[in-house]
Amino acid sequence: MTYLAPLLVGVVYITLMSLIREPHRRHFNAIMVAGAGAAYLSGGGFAAWEFAFTAVVTYCAYRGLRSWTFIGIAWLLHTAWDFLHHLQGNPIVPFLHDSSLGCALCDPVIALWCLRGGPDVIAWGRSRIRALVSREPVRAS
Repeated sequence: MTYLAPLLVGVVYITLMSLIREPHRRHFNAIMVAGAGAAYLSGGGFAAWEFAFTAVVTYCAYRGLRSWTFIGIAWLLHTAWDFLHHLQGNPIVPFLHDSSLGCALCDPVIALWCLRGGPDVIAWGRSRIRALVSREPVRAS
């Protein structure tokens, strides 16, 4: 469950984000990744590097206001930061030992979605269901 739950959290996040219409979805996600970039500031184990990392992610988030690619890059940067914190033993949630590992598994799911342009997965799912339902049954010859 340590590995599966974070992946499911990423899928749930993407699904919920699909409820927000564009361009608000992109703007909201830029704000979310900016907040994630600052998550380690209060107890980070990399001293001044935490500020440098936050500055880089904030820049990517700012650029993400106009570009899904920058939001995806910021999530991938956060993935790497989560992994480093996990290796150091300094989790994002101090009382949950594997919380940084969970983030490192969840974040790339979100990043890949962002790098694809943050598509509406609910609309995509509906169109797939409609396509399956509208197909004529295969008739035996």
